[in-house]
Amino acid sequence: MSDHVDDAYLDGYLAVGVIIVVGVLLAIAMLGGNRLMRPRVAARDKRTTYESGVDPVGEGWSQSTVRYYVYAFLYVIFAVDAVFLFPWAVVLDDIGRAAAVEMGVFIGILVVGLAYAWRKGVLSWTR
Repeated sequence: MSDHVDDAYLDGYLAVGVIIVVGVLLAIAMLGGNRLMRPRVAARDKRTTYESGVDPVGEGWSQSTVRYYVYAFLYVIFAVDAVFLFPWAVVLDDIGRAAAVEMGVFIGILVVGLAYAWRKGVLSWTR
């Protein structure tokens, strides 16, 4: 009876292994098909740098302000917050008070972070 239980346990790993092997073979087949069907003509224009429809002039070095990255970072934080908040709100009646308190703590931490960013002047466009 012990051998039967071990076989059933290993069948789950066999299914995962087959899926991984099929996925790798499928990726290899798609990359190989792409390599066979793509054009091999390398024109000079294809090798030049292309940025927003403008030909590059001068050096490739430019400085940009960090404020744009801060806004992007804040957006990601609040987008992740929304990903957690919407499903939680849908099942709020089923999960009880403890989950409401935990979500309150989570939102409170985000509000403290936002208040800190606002106090430091991170959210203003001009300095």
